[in-house]
Amino acid sequence: MSALKYLLEKEFRQIFRNPNILRLIVAVPIIQLLIIPLAADYEIKNINISIVDHDRSTYAQQLISKITSSGYFQLVDYSHDYRTSYQQFESDKSDLILEIPQDFERDLVRNNGNSLYLALNAINGTKASVGSNYLGKVIQDFNSEIRLDWAKGASLVSAPAIEITSSNWFNPEMTYRHFMVSGILVILVTMVGSYMCALNIVKEKELGTVEQINVTPIKKYHFLLGKLIPFWIIGVVVFSIGLFGVARLVYGVIPLGSTLLLYGYLSIFLIAVLGIGLLISTYAANQQQAMSLAFFIMMIFILMSGLFTPIDGMPEWAKWIAYLNPVTYFIDVIRMLVLKGSEFMHIKYHFMITLGFGIVFNTWAVVNYKKTA
Repeated sequence: MSALKYLLEKEFRQIFRNPNILRLIVAVPIIQLLIIPLAADYEIKNINISIVDHDRSTYAQQLISKITSSGYFQLVDYSHDYRTSYQQFESDKSDLILEIPQDFERDLVRNNGNSLYLALNAINGTKASVGSNYLGKVIQDFNSEIRLDWAKGASLVSAPAIEITSSNWFNPEMTYRHFMVSGILVILVTMVGSYMCALNIVKEKELGTVEQINVTPIKKYHFLLGKLIPFWIIGVVVFSIGLFGVARLVYGVIPLGSTLLLYGYLSIFLIAVLGIGLLISTYAANQQQAMSLAFFIMMIFILMSGLFTPIDGMPEWAKWIAYLNPVTYFIDVIRMLVLKGSEFMHIKYHFMITLGFGIVFNTWAVVNYKKTA
């Protein structure tokens, strides 16, 4: 234990001796947590729309007014010539074209129906899909208002209607920042753990200090523990600053579940992530190799974690990759504990899986580390 104690003292002195490392470890994640949730928003606004109005009637003007006042659309072109609007479409100044046919109001009144033409710029498939859904909802509401006005003036018995009342649980205001902040905090803690731990060991390889340690009686698991424990502590500190500093004070995210349970899972998760960093360092000969390998692994972790794309919507082969990703489970856990207030019985499966990751990665790192004179 005395050997491990000296190694820990050496690591903390080395970390605090270089202020740039502290800035990289602590300041950068905090700045990222402040900025990224502001941009990582699933709600799409400011969709540019061109409207071709061949009718120019009262109903057509009411529909246009309802679209522009919805808060989702910006009218960039209004004309009666489709070719003019299509030029805006081709130059990417417009995302949607809505064409209102001639005699729109007359046919709507006489024939109880009409049709609208909608063209979508599907280069950005997400924006096109969401924009068409928003516009369809606006047109549907407009149609309901017209039918309601007609029903008031008619002497007919009103038809039966089904009314849907919805209630948003766990995130009542559907605030995307609350949903994203917790997930982004997991990504930042993962990056600090894997990147910093891997680079720290590889840097000592380049400086030659590892060779000096290798000729001592220190066992290799002592050496790896001496590298793991300091960054485990730093990971807990960064997570605490992000959760109780940025998330709580800036975004108003207050955990509904047990904080002690959250930190219990964080402790196991950091062991797994640091094991990945240790494993990377056993394969990399220099910092450039370590950075490239860590970047490759982190991209897979981020994109296949369910943070931006729901796992249920992935193909079957991608789901298997997501289930082999420790970040996937922590994002589930932090959202369940912070937003839902879940208990241990709801996340015990995640605990066991993450503990398994920690055992596998750290054992692999210890076995793969070559302690040679």
